[in-house]
Amino acid sequence: MTESPETAPAQMREDLSVAPDADLTAAVTELRRLHPATPLLRGWKFFAVAVAVLGQEAVRNLNFKLFLLQLGGALVIGLVLGLFSWWFTKYRIDGENLNVESGFLFRRSRRIRIDRLQAVDIVRPVLARMLGLAELRLEVAGGGRTEAPLAYLTEPDAHRLRAELLARAAGLDASTPEAPESQLVTVPPGPLLASTLLSAPFLVASLGIVAVLVFSLIMQEIVGFAFLIPWVLGGIGVIWRQFVSEYGFTVSESPDGLRIRKGLLDTRSQTVPPGRVQGVEIEQQLLWRTKGWVKLSVDVAGYGGGTGEESSNASTLLPVAPWPVARSLLQRILPGVDVDAIPRTVAPRSARWLRPIGWRNLKHGYDEAVFVTDAGWLTRRTAVVPHPKMQSVRIKQGPLQRRLGLANVHVDTPVGPVNAVALHRDASLARELAQGQAERSRHARRSAGPERWMQSAPPADSAADSADSPAEKDSAQLDG
Repeated sequence: MTESPETAPAQMREDLSVAPDADLTAAVTELRRLHPATPLLRGWKFFAVAVAVLGQEAVRNLNFKLFLLQLGGALVIGLVLGLFSWWFTKYRIDGENLNVESGFLFRRSRRIRIDRLQAVDIVRPVLARMLGLAELRLEVAGGGRTEAPLAYLTEPDAHRLRAELLARAAGLDASTPEAPESQLVTVPPGPLLASTLLSAPFLVASLGIVAVLVFSLIMQEIVGFAFLIPWVLGGIGVIWRQFVSEYGFTVSESPDGLRIRKGLLDTRSQTVPPGRVQGVEIEQQLLWRTKGWVKLSVDVAGYGGGTGEESSNASTLLPVAPWPVARSLLQRILPGVDVDAIPRTVAPRSARWLRPIGWRNLKHGYDEAVFVTDAGWLTRRTAVVPHPKMQSVRIKQGPLQRRLGLANVHVDTPVGPVNAVALHRDASLARELAQGQAERSRHARRSAGPERWMQSAPPADSAADSADSPAEKDSAQLDG
């Protein structure tokens, strides 16, 4: 991994001057349609299912002529439905809203407030890349999933629309071009693969393979080797998904946030805007400690609402890096925060009855900017929540905790990987902590800065000064 000492040019923010308020309510743009190849890209899954279902019937009846006729009919129906869907799907920008209209039997019109956008990502599945197309995904504050994805557009159109939406969300003129960027961190394939091999999911799959082998040899049952297939496939799947999704992981800095590019087959370009990060998780797995590697994940409203691995990958700020490099990147999104310097309070000794192993790792702390919790023995996790971003604070106490005079303090953020919980605190301390955190959050919200993207970004000259900060000077190299 390398970290570039270059920062954004000093002229960067001067060229991106904030437009007058009149520009924020620009005239309604014309209705636009998606790319004509959209029905083909959306319908291939339907066609694959039809092939699988009809193919089984053809094999059982040995009637391949009927199979071809049915397959041709399914192809025609799918194309017709796809064409109707494409024809009736339109979008346009109406002042500070993005309107998306879709549906030919049941009409649906969605209005998305541009100032509520949390992120605008460009995703290019492998088939779309072959045709030079891309999908635009809009993540909205309070959204449970990706809102009104625009699939598919040509890559130049996707980039132009993304730049226009980012400019409007930042309070700039709609014609403002995409901001320049400077590369900060690149994760090489070697360390990425090594970190995957040393991760807990792959190790669990490997232990399963060893257990099946040992059991089969002891019992002298050849049939036991058949159980190796799912375990082997599971281990390979862990490596494949992690490596392919995070391949070429690059983080760059621009006035509109940290830009992330990644992916081997399906590529993704996303932006983590300043001021929109709700929390950060620092994860260090057991076998990563000899290398000093950590993983950074963030809570950005909208990303956490997804399901499964896609949501997890979208929340990854840095898949693996030495702590000095990760700390330098962390200070880009939480300026002035030094996680290592925040004093921690360890859980009381009575917590060992509920957490016999690793109770000393249960810690919490705070300063004037953030609230921090530590937990985990095999996998250490540190949650960092800025005071203005806290959604709520609550105390939870189970029956055994009541007997021991303990309680948990939860500092809630939007749904995502960050789980800030001060586990097994003394009950009286927990009440004081919850009240104090609520007060710190209220005070921080009153003094919080603007939410528009560009206006909340630091000036270029201060960014240039930060390039010489100690956090960057001691950035380590990840050489695999």
